[in-house]
Amino acid sequence: MELASLTEALGEKAAITLTGLTIGILFGFFAQRSRFCLRSAVVEFWNRDGFSKLAVWLFAFSTAVIATQLFITQGWLDVSQARQLAAKGSLSGALIGGMLFGIGMILARGCSSRMLVLAANGNLRALLAGLIFAVAAQASLNGLLSPLRTTISNWMTIDGGAARDLLAFLHLGNVGGLLFGLAWLAAAIHFARRAAITRREWLGGSGVGLMVALAWLMTYQIGTQSFDIIPVQSLSFTGPSADMLMLVLSPPGQPWDFNIGLVPGVVLGSFLAALWGRELKLEGFKDGHSMRRYMAGAVLMGFGGMLAGGCAVGAGVSGAAIFALTAWISLIGMWAGAGLADALIDRPERRLALQH
Repeated sequence: MELASLTEALGEKAAITLTGLTIGILFGFFAQRSRFCLRSAVVEFWNRDGFSKLAVWLFAFSTAVIATQLFITQGWLDVSQARQLAAKGSLSGALIGGMLFGIGMILARGCSSRMLVLAANGNLRALLAGLIFAVAAQASLNGLLSPLRTTISNWMTIDGGAARDLLAFLHLGNVGGLLFGLAWLAAAIHFARRAAITRREWLGGSGVGLMVALAWLMTYQIGTQSFDIIPVQSLSFTGPSADMLMLVLSPPGQPWDFNIGLVPGVVLGSFLAALWGRELKLEGFKDGHSMRRYMAGAVLMGFGGMLAGGCAVGAGVSGAAIFALTAWISLIGMWAGAGLADALIDRPERRLALQH
């Protein structure tokens, strides 16, 4: 069935929600099987401790960039009206929010998408952290933390349009973006060979990146055929987690959209992957210190992700794939913040453990 016929048969809201659900299921499946995780990649990079997690992340990142830019060059996708490019942005929010998110994902031992994946596998630590992350994100959007977020965001802003588009600013064009993605794919292959990662890992990482590009493509295509305004968007888990929280707490009958389908889709996809791999296992906290650490990390990620305009996937992959300037600043902030937190918190603990 053609997309137009499917949209007409289901209705626009149902079609976009089903799209989010389907892409979410596939993302969750690929992320679980590949162990896709920015936090693990950052720790490997800063500690020069292997290349397997870094290779998986690079496969996801490069695939997202290549596929997204390919869709644009073919005329199938137009991201000029995407929030990350068209709206006014915050350079201060991107950098500070990215760093806070990076610190938070070290404390919580995983980013927001990783928490969803692990929670579906029976990890109660990730489940609690994910709930706190959603509350913190909502509080940062419209609640107690909103004034602080607004203040930091207003320190240094940038207009939407060409000013936020790195490819336009650097005069590279989408072909340049495609070549950039191919260069990172070559890096992914290099590190994959050095780490001898499995087919499951590199295919899963590539699948994660492909879902990012498909989300851009499908939301745009459905939006062009819809009478209602359906924003062109891709995968992110800060705003969608807050949306899911409010959906649960609000009276029935709230409108559905791509984000509402995405979050439960990721949970379902990860659960099915773990069931298939016989990896379902209940896990809890080992002590009070561990619980406090996860809770603090979740708050930092919720606030940082909303301040930065996206999480490790939303800004770090989805936004980077369309070369949004603030997304790249957020991604750099995440790598820097996570590296700093690992050096000051986790690395001394690892040394102490080795001495004993």
